[in-house]
Formats: sequence, structure tokens, C-alpha cells
Amino acid sequence: MKVILQKDIKNLGKKGDIVTVSDGYGRNFLLPKKAAVEANSNNINVAKAQAGSAARKKAQDTDEAKLMAAQLSQVTVKIPVKIGDNGRLFGSVTGKDISDVLKQQHNIDMDKRKISLKEDVTGPGTYEAVIKVHPEITSTIKVEVVKG
Repeated sequence: MKVILQKDIKNLGKKGDIVTVSDGYGRNFLLPKKAAVEANSNNINVAKAQAGSAARKKAQDTDEAKLMAAQLSQVTVKIPVKIGDNGRLFGSVTGKDISDVLKQQHNIDMDKRKISLKEDVTGPGTYEAVIKVHPEITSTIKVEVVKG
């Protein structure tokens, strides 16, 4: 029996996949739980249209992410921090600090969990932070730590 999966099923396939399963498994488990629909010609055409639409949307998201990454690579943010007499920081610089400064200085709203510093910030200077714009696309920005 051929069915079109309506949700991801472990060891069987992902949503939208057309798979062949045993008649009993399809009739007694997948169809009643609405985890799949029977693969007739009408349902196959709908599934192919949805797959094409999803592929176009994914391509569009990737293109937007590449554009955003190119713009971010030219951004430099200045973060004022308290620095002691010996040149050491009070506290630390985190992804949240970088996210807040990006919002203030450049009006770019970025999630703090997508920002990571390449190295520990130990004092004033220029550091690099990696921003995960898309699951496959990252961008690097310069973070300037200054006494403030």
C-alpha cells in the first residue's frame, strides 16, 4: 500500500514523503491516526505541489539569509564595559550584550542564542563574533570592546 506521510515518522520517512507500507500497518495504524493519507492520483498531485512550494520557500529563505549575512559581515559594534585599573573587565561580554548593542546601534534584531564569540573577551580590543543567520549560513561581525 502506498501512502503519503502527513507527519514525520521515525524509521519510515518525513512529512510529504510517498512510502510503501504493508496493508495492515497502513489501514490499521497510519490512516486512523491521520499520520498518512492514501496515495491516490489526486493526493499525489497535491503532495507534489506542496513539495514544490516548500522547496521554493526554502530557496527564498536561503537567499534572504545570504543577503543578511553579507550585510552583517560589514557591521562593527562598540560595546562599552567597565574596566579595572589592571585592564581587566568587570563581568563579561556575552551574546546578549552583542544582541542588545546590535539593536541599539544598527536596528538589527538578532536572537542572543545565535551569537557566539570566537574567543573569550579578556580586555579592551577587537574580537570576532559568529552569528548563525540560517541553519547553513553564518556571518562574522567585529566586536569592539571599549572602556566606558
